[in-house]
Amino acid sequence: MINKISIIGGDLRLVNLSEILVNEGAEVFTYGLEKSDYVETKKCDSIQEAIESSNIIVGPIPFSSNGKTINAPFSNNEIYIDELIKLSKGKTLVVGSIKQEIFQIAADNNVQIIDILKREELSVLNAISTAEGAIKIAIEETQKNLHGSNILILGFGRIGKVLSHMLNGIGAKVSCEARKNSDLAWIKAYGYNPIPLSELKENLNKFDVIINTIPYIVLDRDALKEVKNDALVIDLASNPGGVDKDVIKERKIKFVWALSLPGKIAPVTSAEFIKETLYNLVKEIDI
Repeated sequence: MINKISIIGGDLRLVNLSEILVNEGAEVFTYGLEKSDYVETKKCDSIQEAIESSNIIVGPIPFSSNGKTINAPFSNNEIYIDELIKLSKGKTLVVGSIKQEIFQIAADNNVQIIDILKREELSVLNAISTAEGAIKIAIEETQKNLHGSNILILGFGRIGKVLSHMLNGIGAKVSCEARKNSDLAWIKAYGYNPIPLSELKENLNKFDVIINTIPYIVLDRDALKEVKNDALVIDLASNPGGVDKDVIKERKIKFVWALSLPGKIAPVTSAEFIKETLYNLVKEIDI
């Protein structure tokens, strides 16, 4: 149970998180959510007031898009990273997708900063929402049933595993690319078609839908030459993604770069996942 918490900035996930926590009896102080519709939290007039009101500050997931301001689509004001961290001295700041230089700034200001997306339980649960979002995109952007379609998933991490299971369940012909022999063995054990990275290019022309989960360029110029003209390519990886965007545009292949799907597809469920992870954090580090 969390008694007091401050929420600063963020998308619909944090809007819903504030409502969930209030309904569970927490005292929630917010700043940077003034343009959203949410329950009666304690709306602060300044970022300083919000930070001073509790020892736990939850910020955006992902934290920033430009390295200067935090992501705050429901705020009337820009909220600067330096100001947030300097005012959080002696506090615990929980955000997502933190760059290394932010950790250093936090350490210099005696701020305990935690990247909640590094938590295994949240990563696994978020994979569910991401996989469902990818399937939704695939259904909307193709003119064929996914049932019976040849679908390739690049990468067999958390998202790749969940996505393969879901697609197999609706009758897609699932192939998975992986680099490690152990992953290729598991792919085969689950009944999917394994494709080693070394054999990727020669197999690309077989697929109706290709979904990337790898956060570095896998589908480069040479690889994209092998992709069918009428294929759909979906990239789930964070910046810079796994697809050469200039080349895929040249090829006129249908392409969707789908970032932060949990917050777009299932913000209420994602907020529940964040809450569960916060509760675990509070127990572990005794905030």
